[in-house]
Amino acid sequence: MTEAGQIILGVCLLLGAFILTRKVNAWRMKKALISVIRDLELRAAFDLSSAIELPYARVSLFRFGTRDFRPKAIQYLVSQNIVGVTQEGKYYLKDRSVVSLISENQF
Repeated sequence: MTEAGQIILGVCLLLGAFILTRKVNAWRMKKALISVIRDLELRAAFDLSSAIELPYARVSLFRFGTRDFRPKAIQYLVSQNIVGVTQEGKYYLKDRSVVSLISENQF
C-alpha cells in the first residue's frame, strides 16, 4: 500500500471512530432523558406539590465508572421547559405529553 493510501485509510478510520463515538453519546443521552422522565412519571411528580428530589441531579465530584448523562439530561429538560424546578431544588414533570411520546418510542 502506498503512503497516500495509508494516509487516506488512517483519516477514514479516524473519521469513522469520531462518528461512532458521537452516535454512542447521542444514544446514551437519549437513554438518560427517557430515564429521567420515566423516574418522574413513576413517582407521580406532576406539579409543584408532588415534586421530588433527584439524587443524580447534581454532578458528583468523585466519578467512578462510565459517564453519567442524567445531570446533563435534567439540565436539558429544564431548559426546554419539560421539567420544572422548585426553589428547594425538587423536580417535577411540566409537559406530560412527553410521556406518551416515550411510550410510543417517538422520543
